[in-house]
Amino acid sequence: MKAIILSAGQGSRLLPLTQNQPKCLLPINDRSILEWQLNALALNDINDVTVVTGFYAEEVENLIASRDFGKQTVRTLYNPFFAVADNAGSCYVAREEMTDEFIVINGDTLFEPELAARALNQRNHSITVTIDRKNTYDGDDMKVCLEGDHLIRIGKALPLDVVDAESIGFLMFNREGGALFKEAIVNLLRGEHGLKSWYLRAIDALAVKKVVGIASIEGFAWQEVDFMDDLSRAKALSDKWGGHSR
Repeated sequence: MKAIILSAGQGSRLLPLTQNQPKCLLPINDRSILEWQLNALALNDINDVTVVTGFYAEEVENLIASRDFGKQTVRTLYNPFFAVADNAGSCYVAREEMTDEFIVINGDTLFEPELAARALNQRNHSITVTIDRKNTYDGDDMKVCLEGDHLIRIGKALPLDVVDAESIGFLMFNREGGALFKEAIVNLLRGEHGLKSWYLRAIDALAVKKVVGIASIEGFAWQEVDFMDDLSRAKALSDKWGGHSR
């Protein structure tokens, strides 16, 4: 299995911290968000990783060139459209990497290695979206609607009365699911508002075909880093993970 990490964005809501570096390089205690992700993947024997870059791509390239990742091969793939397209554009750029089994991970999601293991053990659909549940959801949550073990809708604007959980930005694909996803991304980008679309709109379009399942990681720790307060929460989590190493 390989992993594709979508890290092309700046993270403008974290300015001025992201004035001269992408969000994925923000330090969380002793390492960047990206390094925490790579470490968690390595501890699950996922050693083929492509990082899609964009904003200040050279900073990500320099970090990767300066680190010894052991058995893990980490390469970068530059998205030249990062300034004019949302992350569906990054998926389009990375589509040639989407072969056999692979994972797509948002570049701002911090997660513990045990969470990844739990998710990977539940992949039994062509496409599997990792979800968590909580008591309330806000406008920034990537909300999902479920029918049994199938995901039938995903989006930030779903009405709260139909919301069952949220996506954490960790998706798994088998060969069939990857082919469906690549086709859906192309169709999405050909649409009227394709350039400004999140890649999860493609997942929403596929959900009606009953090919999208779920993996629940309730009880495991993760943190999306979008705002200043998120950094404090991420640092508190990483304090607990200090013993994790390659």
